[in-house]
Amino acid sequence: MDPLAHERLIEILKRDSLRTGEFKLASGRTSHYYVDGRAVTLSAEGAELIARGTLDQLKAYPQVQAIGGLTMGADPIVGAALALAAAFDRSELKGFLVRKEAKAHGTGKLIEGPLKPGMTVAIVDDVATTGGSSLQAIAAVEAFGCAVACVIVVLDRLEGAAQAFADRGVPFHPLLTIRDLGVEPLESKDNR
Repeated sequence: MDPLAHERLIEILKRDSLRTGEFKLASGRTSHYYVDGRAVTLSAEGAELIARGTLDQLKAYPQVQAIGGLTMGADPIVGAALALAAAFDRSELKGFLVRKEAKAHGTGKLIEGPLKPGMTVAIVDDVATTGGSSLQAIAAVEAFGCAVACVIVVLDRLEGAAQAFADRGVPFHPLLTIRDLGVEPLESKDNR
């Protein structure tokens, strides 16, 4: 991500996503701040910056054939990245979304999109705390028969996700960390 885009993404996350107070997180933890990733991933400027950052990260992974992750955090990132993929010489890139649980009707799918067993994928998400959402997506696509090359997130809260992915042997690439927003993370083994 080029320095100007990096700084602009920090600005809009601070302005539109960062909230202070007391919040319960998806991980079950409580926090003195909350980052509402969708406030930026679902804005035109934010979506473009994040898509460019994601596609920049994918330059190191030419083997990646598809990007996706757990719905809802991954949904706008996947759509935005696919819309810009041709400009990054990745017009063959596919997208997929992992449901929190398989559909109880129709085909009963857990994974939506043109994903096929044997493909190599990148997992994307808006915010990582402990990495639970992305780990759930990794488990689903690996069970489907795909290989995971890396995880790319917009923001790492520095509360365990990096270690969780390292423990799985999956490279982890946050576009930003919570420190970029001027916030000190909660105590964690990721804090260095």
